[in-house]
Amino acid sequence: MHAAVIVFPGSNCDRDLAVAFEAAGAKVSMVWHKDSSLPQGVDIVGIPGGFSFGDYLRCGAIAANSPICRSVAAHAERGGYVLGVCNGFQVLTETGLLPGVLLRNAGLKYICQAVGLKVETSQSVYTEGYNAGDVIDIPIAHHDGNYFADDETIARLQGEDRVAFSYTSNPNGARADIAGILSDNRRVLGMMPHPERAADAGHGGTDGQALFRALAGALVKA
Repeated sequence: MHAAVIVFPGSNCDRDLAVAFEAAGAKVSMVWHKDSSLPQGVDIVGIPGGFSFGDYLRCGAIAANSPICRSVAAHAERGGYVLGVCNGFQVLTETGLLPGVLLRNAGLKYICQAVGLKVETSQSVYTEGYNAGDVIDIPIAHHDGNYFADDETIARLQGEDRVAFSYTSNPNGARADIAGILSDNRRVLGMMPHPERAADAGHGGTDGQALFRALAGALVKA
């Protein structure tokens, strides 16, 4: 598996994401946001957490207009895989690769803690290492993680089994407790919690490991 991790000014989880990919057996290329193309042979693009461009204008909005995001969108449109975590999820909604938007937390405060996540589906390369209904502990660290979409979009996501993860105790006001969603072809995942921060026993937990291992296994088979 060849993973490209995009780096924006203000990214602070790019190294964490690269380490999690590498631990699952991937070759990782770090790609600067001003680059206009992805490296040859990339299987999956990782868009990391952080505060790209200082969260000015709207979280992820400036990053979504970086030159590299045109290549990321083209990669996704060709059927390539994309994982966006926290700020990366915000970028994916801003590019239109995923529906909805991430709003300010309902409590208007930054939240940094471990939360319970319910695995809503195992029918994706990201979640097939879990069983639907499993509850895992994954850290969150965000100020604008309140997922919002209209009633029709929420119903479509639920009806098409595209809600990947939901909160067991909603920390931010997200509609339908949504913590992560899949694209219609199930190859793009955006999630607010940080699985890369739960991929090493030395750093407090390993519940995120299964996501990266399942992803690597599926892409190697492909």
